Amino acid sequence: MLQSIEGIYKNGKIQLSELPSHVSESRVIVTFLEPKKSQSQKQRIQFGMFSGNKQSTEKDFQITEFHGDTEDGLDWS
Repeated sequence: MLQSIEGIYKNGKIQLSELPSHVSESRVIVTFLEPKKSQSQKQRIQFGMFSGNKQSTEKDFQITEFHGDTEDGLDWS
């Protein structure tokens, strides 16, 4: 049975993000992936994306809604 588990190679060692199930010893194939590119797109706020006691509420999202710009001369209705 083949299993794929993500990990990180650093300083000559591989750290797995989880242990493989039902495997005590096995041959492996290691594939080095391209580094993740920095996210160039704008990030959007998502409910619950910040940790801590103060979480985003529905009211927070309503406040940030775009309702048009009256000074741009466009009809936003």
